[in-house]
This record gives sequence, C-alpha cells and structure tokens, in this order.
Amino acid sequence: MQGVPEQFSDEKDHAQFRHLPQLPGVELYHAHISRYAFEPHTHEAFGVGTVTMGAERFRYRGVQHVAATDSLVLMNPDELHTGEAATEDGWQYRMIYLEPDILEAVTGSRNWSFNEVVTCDPLRASHVSRLINGLWNENDPLAQQGLLLNLIDTFKPYAHHLPMTRQESAHRFEQIRDYLHDNYMHPVTLDELAAVVSLSPYHFQRMFKAHFHATPHQMLMAIRLWHAKRLLTNGMPAAQVAAASGLTDQAHLTRAFSQRYGITPVRYQKQVAR
Repeated sequence: MQGVPEQFSDEKDHAQFRHLPQLPGVELYHAHISRYAFEPHTHEAFGVGTVTMGAERFRYRGVQHVAATDSLVLMNPDELHTGEAATEDGWQYRMIYLEPDILEAVTGSRNWSFNEVVTCDPLRASHVSRLINGLWNENDPLAQQGLLLNLIDTFKPYAHHLPMTRQESAHRFEQIRDYLHDNYMHPVTLDELAAVVSLSPYHFQRMFKAHFHATPHQMLMAIRLWHAKRLLTNGMPAAQVAAASGLTDQAHLTRAFSQRYGITPVRYQKQVAR
C-alpha cells in the first residue's frame, strides 16, 4: 500500500502472530520493537507475557509504566494501552492473549482480574516465556492443552476472582462502550454518544476521557481494529474488512492496523488465517 511499508522501517522491528486451531480464543505474539511506537489499542482478551530483552514504556489506565527484562506483563481485557521502547535497542517480548471464555473453561473459575499490570518476577517470567514459546512450536493439540494449563497455573497467583453478583444497571460510560461495540461499523458523532447518557457533548467528552483515559475516537478505533483482526482471521479480504469495520478504505485499514499492532493486515492474515 502506497505510503505504508509492508514491514517496519527499522530492520530490528518485527512482529508475528499465531493462532492455534485446536485452541480457539488463544492468540500468540512474538515481537522485537526498537523504533516503533504503538498508538492506543486494545485486546478484548487477557494479555499475559514477558519482556525477554530491553524495556518497554506504555500507558495503561492513565498511568505510565515501564516493563524491563524479566518483567511479567498482565493486562485485563478491553483496556486501552500504548507501547514504545524505553531503551536504545528497544524491547523483545512474548505475549499470549486469552479470551475470558477459554480462561474460565480451562480453570473453572470466573471473573478473572489482574491488579498490577507489571510485576518483576524473573523466575516466573522465565517460565511464562518458555511456555509461550513452547505453545508457539507445538502442533499436537493434547500437548498444547497441557502447556496452556501449565501457563495459566504459572501466572494464576497474580490474579484474583471477583465474586459473582447480579449486575446492577450499567455505569453510564459502560453503556457508551457497549454502544460503540454495537455501532463500530457506522460513523459515530460526539453528539450521538453524548445523547446516550444525556450530557452535553464537550462535558461528555471530558468525563469520558477521565473515566477511560482515552478519547471516544481512540476507543472507537481500538474496537474497530479488534473486530478487523477477527474478520481477517476468518479469511475476509482486507478491502472488505475495511468496510465491515467502519473504516474508509483498505489504505485506512492498513495505516490504522499497522499503527496499533505493528504489522499490516495482509501480513497478519497470512500468519493467522484459518
């Protein structure tokens, strides 16, 4: 695509994804990023991983964090975050993204949550790194399931489980997030969003940013790109994915996707398409 490289401009930068057909709801990610800076994006899955070299700086829940070598990174679903190098040579890391359903199915526990996004635990980080790499290279479904269980048991001490309670009426900004998920494929205006919670547009935008540490547009784009990943995984051509995700055209999709995930949609699809 004109104006957007098929790969990172810096030869040290690269990113790879892998899906495991026998483990739906699991996504593996290996990357080494030196010069690239990721724009705000989200994963509607738990993100668990390790920094194996260098250090990363990222913004999560409105706070800047640094994850150095041997750190565990533990992210909750649907949390906007950024990412950039905190050292001259960048950082190398391995991640696994687990959708809540598969985490609950494997463990029998519901309502998982992490309190700390970065934890320095070299021994556990090394174990997590080896298990993620093992999953990446393992093709036997039974072996994959065993590795996944061992991986979850390794990071489980850092999680807690909220008690099951009947949810009360959703917070006004959770309503907005639901609205964006329901309407991501259409043009959305600030006036339209503010009307959902009966606020003036600019008052709404200030309150939204204070709650989510991001603008409504940043969250909308993150949701659109998350849906784009799913459509690409299912084999939909990139040009159709752009329209189905509410983006202008394939060039818009390529630019936005690369900015958030460090890889073009076409390259991503070649790695993970079913």
